[in-house]
Amino acid sequence: MVESNNTQHQELAKELISMCLPLSGNSIRIAISGPPGVGKSTIIESLGSFVITQGKKPAILAIDPSSDITHGSILGDKTRMESLSKNEAAFIRPSPTSGTLGGVAKSTIESIILCEANGYDTIIIETVGVGQSETFAQKLADIFILLVAPGGGDELQGIKRGIVELADIIVVNKAEEERKTLSDATIKAYENAIHFASAKESGWAVQVISCSALHNRGIDNLWNLILDHDKQLRNKDQLSVKRKEQHVFWAKNSMQQKFNSLLVSDKKIKTLYNDIISQIEQGHLSPDKAAQTLISKLNIRIDND
Repeated sequence: MVESNNTQHQELAKELISMCLPLSGNSIRIAISGPPGVGKSTIIESLGSFVITQGKKPAILAIDPSSDITHGSILGDKTRMESLSKNEAAFIRPSPTSGTLGGVAKSTIESIILCEANGYDTIIIETVGVGQSETFAQKLADIFILLVAPGGGDELQGIKRGIVELADIIVVNKAEEERKTLSDATIKAYENAIHFASAKESGWAVQVISCSALHNRGIDNLWNLILDHDKQLRNKDQLSVKRKEQHVFWAKNSMQQKFNSLLVSDKKIKTLYNDIISQIEQGHLSPDKAAQTLISKLNIRIDND
């Protein structure tokens, strides 16, 4: 319902979220990102299965990229997490980005609230992969985990420095025995890289570890680090502050999205908008002047209303 574009569904979703909001917030929110092929789904399945043995209820919110042409998504994460999807203690929801930047779906924050209200205490958000706008994922989670593959650090060239700076834990996945030399070299490369990153406000020291999700090695260490990070945030009373800032961020983002939707849904505004676009195409208005013209005319319309 919260993912629907149906107006009636959206109104019901608002009421539902308002009712669930007081019941939410009692979870660890984990964002997991990394380049395509690094094994995000595999490590999430291993981590999800492990936390169930610790008495936890994980909810996996897996974000699939949408086609710019058809706006459709494959939504195949449940098939990639076959074992976990059969476990009644786990919930897996694949969602399309539907044009939303940042590697997340537009309704992910609402989905988190719903899952928490339903008793899921470990929320794992799998983003679409590392990109320039992947930083949005950090605005959803308490902890940001970056997955990389063994490669002697060469893949650092393909990952934006800003993404590395966001990471609270860097996990070198696929660190099987035959790749130990590569894994060790990659760990060393990232340990050197994080020395140049800005210090975390929480005082948390970024950890670089190795894992083999395929053989379930290192998963317990990863979970213990997640718990250590969560404990540090709560002890310093930084968790509540962080989540308030996140809610404000997503409120502003939602307002911007709703304003953008007015450009195509409100007939008067759409006519005004199309007229300005036409003037840009004819070379009568610069992009900046066009934006100023639109805002100016909208202000007049708001005053008149």
